[in-house]
Amino acid sequence: MITNATLAFLRELKEHNERVWFTEHKGAYQQAYSEMIGTVIQLLVAISGLDPGIAAAGLDPKSCMMRINRDIRFSKNKSPYKTNFFAFISKGGRKGPFGGYYVHIEPGATFAGGGIYMPEPAVLEQTRREIAAHFAEWQSIIAQKEFCSQFPEGVLPSGKLVRPPKGYDAMNPAVEYLKFKGYYTQRFFSDEEVADPGFVEELANTFRAVHPLVEFLNGALSDGIPEKQRSR
Repeated sequence: MITNATLAFLRELKEHNERVWFTEHKGAYQQAYSEMIGTVIQLLVAISGLDPGIAAAGLDPKSCMMRINRDIRFSKNKSPYKTNFFAFISKGGRKGPFGGYYVHIEPGATFAGGGIYMPEPAVLEQTRREIAAHFAEWQSIIAQKEFCSQFPEGVLPSGKLVRPPKGYDAMNPAVEYLKFKGYYTQRFFSDEEVADPGFVEELANTFRAVHPLVEFLNGALSDGIPEKQRSR
């Protein structure tokens, strides 16, 4: 589980984001990292029970986590470390094109959800086609009681077009969703909820609610994905 010690480490890292401080507190980082890995392991078990794709993928928990080191080569912000832990669980792996489940641990800004964020053009087009062709099913998924309870804001766009994308009519009943550049959900947690012993169970409930959406999105990608995009 995630403890207050992990949240405290991340708070301090935000205040002292430099290599010397990080090296001096490497033990605290390793403990925080261990708690995050343990959480991911538990989540993999929980998600595997509801998503056959995850169960068959044989994911390494470490491969689901983003590195804490920032790539500062082309950034004006030269802070060397991220001040959060982020894990993405997808049947195609963290760098694959498929939708999945994610959790972001950051003091005062922890969230979790599922979907596909800023996909590449070919993947986005296939997703739009699926939504247009099966809009009634899409509406049914996002209208489910459990989904609405977990994600009152509904499906969020990772960017949105002003006009319908090429090939789609403005009168298409799904047009507002077809303008999306990605499809994801987000639920925030307080620090108290994060450090609660029942946090992993609550995350599992969140992922259970978003599973039908992830399944729909991945169904759109089951065929025709360019080979180079299947696992990067």
